[in-house]
Amino acid sequence: MAKKEFIFRGKTLDAVMQLSLEEFAKLIPSRERRKIKRGFTEEERRFLAKLRKKKNNVETQCRDMVILPEMVGSIIKIYNGKEFTIVTIMPEMLGHRLGEFALTRRRVKHSAPGIGATRSSAAISVR
Repeated sequence: MAKKEFIFRGKTLDAVMQLSLEEFAKLIPSRERRKIKRGFTEEERRFLAKLRKKKNNVETQCRDMVILPEMVGSIIKIYNGKEFTIVTIMPEMLGHRLGEFALTRRRVKHSAPGIGATRSSAAISVR
């Protein structure tokens, strides 16, 4: 069985990689298009320069950075508020934000109740 070719808004990955930033902006949703049109912040420009120089293991706190075609295939460490989450950028992520792939909240896992949590725990000796 042949591997399915990636298509982004009717264009192949190679065609998307050849697009300029303005042409790519026309293919993505309006919120991300506006972000690109207004320009990147200084921190985002530094991140892109670092990414161009060193393709893997670039750390960033720019969670609102739009994923561009030049990022595809790179490994980025995205800050989630506590630690850096390792994310490999896939073609399907184009046009999304980096923060969407480094979740800031975990699932709540409950265990046994602590001391003082219930009425019955008052009868138990703390020693």
